[in-house]
Amino acid sequence: MAEVLVLVEHVDGAVKKISLELLTAARQLGEPSAVVVGTPGTAAGYADTLKEYGAAKIYAAESDDVLTYLVAPKASILASLAASSSPAAILIAATAEGKEIAGRLAVRLESGLLYDVVDLASDGVATQAIFAGQWIVKSQVTSGTPILVLKGGAVDAAAAPAAGELVSVDVSLDEAATKAKILDRVVESSGSRPELTDANIVVSGGRGVGSADNFKVVEDLADSLGAAVGASRAAVDSGFYPHQFQVGQTGKTVSPQLYVALGISGAIQHRAGMQTSKTIVAVNKDAEAPIFELADFGVVGDLFSVAPQAAEEVRKRKG
Repeated sequence: MAEVLVLVEHVDGAVKKISLELLTAARQLGEPSAVVVGTPGTAAGYADTLKEYGAAKIYAAESDDVLTYLVAPKASILASLAASSSPAAILIAATAEGKEIAGRLAVRLESGLLYDVVDLASDGVATQAIFAGQWIVKSQVTSGTPILVLKGGAVDAAAAPAAGELVSVDVSLDEAATKAKILDRVVESSGSRPELTDANIVVSGGRGVGSADNFKVVEDLADSLGAAVGASRAAVDSGFYPHQFQVGQTGKTVSPQLYVALGISGAIQHRAGMQTSKTIVAVNKDAEAPIFELADFGVVGDLFSVAPQAAEEVRKRKG
């Protein structure tokens, strides 16, 4: 069976959910091989998780300084692995970093590249959600090693235990890979709430929330549900909530089991970041708001009345 390379994203000692989704998707095309880039010992710490989700091999691309530089080293490592293993495809997450890595890699390998993939077929045909998710198209790479960039939440991660053989990869950084150095890293804390892109439940607020102080209503409902908090672009541009919590085409893409939209009109930009959510509940006082076209359940009403009542009922049921 042909090998499929999957670039693993990890943070704070844990594999990100999108990487488990990529391993699941990779099984449509062949035998998944996880590629872990990090400092010595990183891959071994993730081995059990990666094996559980189908990694037949785990390439450990490790060195003391590989994470000191921006994306170029990761593109270089993937290019070297592609040359030695001749994979059927290379799968990368559709994050800001992942998209840049994919672009660099496509140039190096002279290969075709598909962004915003939401599904894969065994014959290599990819389903893409393009133009902010307004169009669904079928595409296939016809030149070189297919490089496929998958949107988070498009595929449900499913366990399929595999061997998970650890394979050490020699990391040698050329001059081109070390021209942009990382001087500092700052982790934006979300407190006790789950990380936005990994959360099973997300409660987001929009322009209708009205102010930064009023976002406490959004946070209160989120905390009652054990959810992450999100915000529309209009809300973050107005200074109601920090930009790292923006959901949408120019923000983060989420696909939780439940998405609650409070005071969000439902512009295309926002819908592109959350329309794959399994169940969508919208609260808006405007009965004509576009978000109701997408919602599974809609409440036409004042969010400042509806959200507190919902939070109270949730807490009662939790008892």
